[in-house]
Amino acid sequence: MNTIITVIGIILVIVVVLLGILYFIGSRLEKKQSEQQAAIEASKQVVSMLVIDKKRLKIKESGLPRIVYEQTPAYLRWTKVPVVKAKIGSKIMTLMADEKVFGLLPLKSEVKVVISGIYISEIKSVRGGIPVKNETKKGFFAKFAEKMQTRVQEQKQKTK
Repeated sequence: MNTIITVIGIILVIVVVLLGILYFIGSRLEKKQSEQQAAIEASKQVVSMLVIDKKRLKIKESGLPRIVYEQTPAYLRWTKVPVVKAKIGSKIMTLMADEKVFGLLPLKSEVKVVISGIYISEIKSVRGGIPVKNETKKGFFAKFAEKMQTRVQEQKQKTK
């Protein structure tokens, strides 16, 4: 009996220590993110560009400057990032885009965007209007809930 209590006590101590470590790491990362967001806000500018191509590529394959790859943490180097190839003025540049912006950027059209360095953070306007995504893909539980609601409504109509 004493050994079970001892084992449970040790496991609880380990869990508490791990939660404390995760809390401090999370707060440190949150500070870094707020500093980076302030830097993005300070250096943003509105630019008109022609979107040539957009893809999700690994940072190494994306054609971004080498310093971007070197400054990326090792655990993020294998992930795919949204990359946009665009003509800004007379230059063709490779840029990174925010996830929400990447989905809305139309191909082969002129767009006014907010850029901070090589990062596209916001769409200001699109010639012809910003395209709206029709519908996102629904998950299993969302489809199930929708079916159940329609069945309940049908039952109510039958009883009336």
